[in-house]
Amino acid sequence: MKKIIKTLLISTGLTVGLASNLVVAQERVFFGIATGGTGGTYYPLGGMLAQVISNNTELDNKKLSATAETGNASVANASLLGRRSIESAFVAADVLNSAYNGINQFKNKPIKNIRALGALYPETVQLVAQPGLTRFEDLKGKSVSSGSPGSGQWQLLGDLLASHNMTRKDIKEDYSSFSQSAEKLKDGNLTASLITAGSPTASIVELSNGHDISIIPLTGPAIDKLQQSQPYYAKAVLPAGTYKGVDKDIETLAVRAIWATHADLDEDVAYAVTKALFENTDTLAKVHVKGKEISIQTALESVSVPLHPGAERYYREKGIIK
Repeated sequence: MKKIIKTLLISTGLTVGLASNLVVAQERVFFGIATGGTGGTYYPLGGMLAQVISNNTELDNKKLSATAETGNASVANASLLGRRSIESAFVAADVLNSAYNGINQFKNKPIKNIRALGALYPETVQLVAQPGLTRFEDLKGKSVSSGSPGSGQWQLLGDLLASHNMTRKDIKEDYSSFSQSAEKLKDGNLTASLITAGSPTASIVELSNGHDISIIPLTGPAIDKLQQSQPYYAKAVLPAGTYKGVDKDIETLAVRAIWATHADLDEDVAYAVTKALFENTDTLAKVHVKGKEISIQTALESVSVPLHPGAERYYREKGIIK
């Protein structure tokens, strides 16, 4: 929720009847952005977005101060918004849709106060494995990290297993974070890790620089089957050279990240932060390659929940919404 403190600015030399000092109060509005772990893309991009907002946004006599906070990514972030425990958050499009409609991880527990500010960039599904593994079926009987139980990644792994006629009982499931998974892969204590994030992903870059890896393609009839039940997953290509030792294009999937908020966020604040994002994309592009893929032209792609009125006002001004 919006938090406000007052900074007192003292001006002298003004006279109202008798000579006196005038105390002018300036409100400072704090705006939080829930991101993800430090090994992914949400956190560094969220940090720069917070800086962009803080440097470029004022509301009347209010100074907007934004901060990025580490988090447990999409599912946890959606729940934070539902409780109004944070002003905004990054959430994968499929998870956002599930939260609003009360399905999958949010079965019978819809979060109807969720609102969208805009779409960000496509997150690439990267199935990182020990060298020599080339097919999803190679994971049978092996240790595979899916992230926290109930997370978007955990749900995706279950869907991938089902589409390949496998179940969670067919693997040794691990619940490590991106960074923890990379360390376990490096030490040989993990066979594969499912990592959905903007590429290149910091934890995978670090891993590949000192350890041979394989990126298992996600393509073919099994993936076509998955897309029928999860239409938010689009076909994508991880370009050759994204990581050291990955010398050819890898066919995979991607899902767009959405910047979301809750219905009670002040309309003027929602308008201001949306404007700050889309009018400073060049600055974001300097921090991470995925920043280059944020564009007002794709701001409504994969957005299936209601827009916040403040964001909607900005898009109408720009002609994105008629």
